Amino acid sequence: MARYFEYIDQHKERFEQELFDLLRIPSISAVSSNKGDVRQAAEFIREQFDQMGLNGVQLFETPGNPVVYGEYMDAGRDKPTVLVYGHYDVQPPDPLELWETEPFEPTVRNGDVYARGASDDKGQAYTHVKAIESWLKTEGRLPVNVKVIIEGEEEIGSPNLVPFLQEHKEMLACDMVLISDTSMFDKDVPSITYGLRGLAYMQVYVQGPNRDLHSGTYGGAVQNPLNALCEIIAGLKDKDGVVQIPGFYDDVIALSDEERAESARLPFDEQAFKDSLAIGQVFGEKGYTTLERKSSRPTLDVNGIWGGYQGEGAKTVLPAKAGAKISMRLVPDQDPKKIAALFTRYVHQIAPAGVTVVVEEHHGGHAAMTDLNFYGLEAASQAFEDVYGRKPLFTREGGSIPIVADFKKVLGADSILMGFGLNSDAIHSPNEKFSLEDFHRGIKTSARFFEVLAGVKA
Repeated sequence: MARYFEYIDQHKERFEQELFDLLRIPSISAVSSNKGDVRQAAEFIREQFDQMGLNGVQLFETPGNPVVYGEYMDAGRDKPTVLVYGHYDVQPPDPLELWETEPFEPTVRNGDVYARGASDDKGQAYTHVKAIESWLKTEGRLPVNVKVIIEGEEEIGSPNLVPFLQEHKEMLACDMVLISDTSMFDKDVPSITYGLRGLAYMQVYVQGPNRDLHSGTYGGAVQNPLNALCEIIAGLKDKDGVVQIPGFYDDVIALSDEERAESARLPFDEQAFKDSLAIGQVFGEKGYTTLERKSSRPTLDVNGIWGGYQGEGAKTVLPAKAGAKISMRLVPDQDPKKIAALFTRYVHQIAPAGVTVVVEEHHGGHAAMTDLNFYGLEAASQAFEDVYGRKPLFTREGGSIPIVADFKKVLGADSILMGFGLNSDAIHSPNEKFSLEDFHRGIKTSARFFEVLAGVKA
């Protein structure tokens, strides 16, 4: 057994306790009152980098939250350079009443740790931190050159990371980016994600009268902003889930026969999928399988809607305003800016008379694909097989990590998406969890990846 494997086993409990300490920090980047907590999480990561012996450790300030950086560049010029990326910020825990335990007090049940950020992304990102430590503390070196950046704004669209990449392009130069912010296909079924969907996130405001009105006195005479908003939303898709925005599908690259055949080979159980969600039937674009629809086709979904009275009992009110948050998942070669413009134009076109509509673009990102012949994927596949005992599957992921496309654009580097979470981890939802077994297997896989990569030819 490799010495770094022995080290990982010997320090298993300490690694868990450190992760729990990180999970206790409510580093919610979307909430301004948690600004101090976000910085505390950054300081926690910086201390880890210092203690394990990385060089050039620094907290880089940005107009928003800091980026934590550290490096090991002594493997030699003939060895590849890996940029490890992760994020220490988390989603808000709402709705709090649906959590079985406190979201920022890690609780272990049936081998899983429950806490906000457990899987997305503190637990997964921390696997690489501890893998690097395991090498440095046992061998005094790493077999490849490694640079690490952990940011604090991923959950709000990483608004300051691209400028950071551009400003520090030379410092961050690398041969590939290693990211763990995705999921395995299933428990004990390791997976490497080679494709991610992009994102266009919009907000729609509908304004009617200058104040809330009595629905008996004014109902039938004044356009109701909530009714108008529902009419707009209903017009965005047809009954089969096909987006109705003109031009929405113009740039979509069709799935090849090979991709569809590969997807069909994945061990996806649709009945188990429905049972896990307590739904009677699936829904989506006709002509595609459930797996294809949720990973490889563009979508449009309402993420939130508000307006009018929502308290206890009844209030006969005609609300003055209403709003909705709407996200569109995109595929290659859809451009998020173009899609946002098409969305805005169409919403104004279908908005009923009697209301004023304002559409705002929140954030977005391009879809990303990595060539399956990339030598970094070969090393990642071997590392998974060595630790999990089976070859990993190669899958496309329905979610978005916009920075992956930016790494390619700014640094010219492909990304390796080495996920250790599960789709059932409830990321962004109450009762988020992460398997402690996969936390430790993730550390070993990352450590083994560095060793395998050192011997793989580009």
